[in-house]
Amino acid sequence: MKRLILTLLAATTLVAPLAARAQTHERHEDRRDRVEDRVDRREDRRDRAEDRIDRREDHWDRVEDRVDRREDYWDRANREWWRGRPEFVGYVGVRPGYGFAPGYGYYRIAPIYSGRRWAVGGYVPADLRRYVVVTPAFYRLRPAPRGYAWIYVGNDIALVAVASGLITEIVRAVW
Repeated sequence: MKRLILTLLAATTLVAPLAARAQTHERHEDRRDRVEDRVDRREDRRDRAEDRIDRREDHWDRVEDRVDRREDYWDRANREWWRGRPEFVGYVGVRPGYGFAPGYGYYRIAPIYSGRRWAVGGYVPADLRRYVVVTPAFYRLRPAPRGYAWIYVGNDIALVAVASGLITEIVRAVW
């Protein structure tokens, strides 16, 4: 009986380190696999982000190509360019106390803003920020950066911070 116990004890002493080493090796392989999976997922995310950027650039290239091919794009030299365009249906000229935005029509303006000449560095109130230029490429404007929008203010178009209303750029006398 003693002999059996000693034999088992000796076998356990010899086999235990080998089993521990195999288990440690498997654990390290597991970690390596997980790290490689994380790296692969990170690379996939980068690839998808680059694809989105490429698609966005392709989209704006196509929009600019369409606008360049159109014969009736906004022409600064032609003061009557807007006549006959569907966005200007109902436009009869300047009306006191009202503004006009193509595609939106006439809208009421508070008396303190009526006839105001907007300038870079000024602020557009929230109720006037809703008249967004839908196709800035038509006016040969670059796409607005994130958090900004091109809006109609009087006969001008302004690049405005959506949250605060800060005017950063103005295109004067569009129509």
